Amino acid sequence: MPPIFRPVRENRSVTLKIDIDEGAGDAPYEQVRAQIAGQARSGALPVGYKLPTVRGLAQSLGLAANTVAKAYRALESDGVIETRGRNGTFVAAAGDAAAKEASSAAQSYAERARRLGLSEEDALAAVRDALRAAYGTSG
Repeated sequence: MPPIFRPVRENRSVTLKIDIDEGAGDAPYEQVRAQIAGQARSGALPVGYKLPTVRGLAQSLGLAANTVAKAYRALESDGVIETRGRNGTFVAAAGDAAAKEASSAAQSYAERARRLGLSEEDALAAVRDALRAAYGTSG
């Protein structure tokens, strides 16, 4: 896939690079979502970066427009990107929003685990298991 260049305010070129691995266990929409989220988190895609249109990105990746649209919807739901109507889709200031949402979810979980009578150790073990399952790590 050829890189997609968009100028950014600092007059430097930013490249959105997405590689779809057809043999991967993750669906193509999840690969698009994860790669854009990762690039936004790392700063490779700065806040305010204008993403390609759904149709444009789908065409450049050889995917169906609905696949890219599903990834964009998930990214918007996570606060990573924001759609500004006809002006396009942009990388949002997601770091703070994601951290706040994760903190809120953790607080809710901690309160629920305590109400269920779990020890702190058992609650942490459940979180570790869930994280291993979600991130695919073994240790």
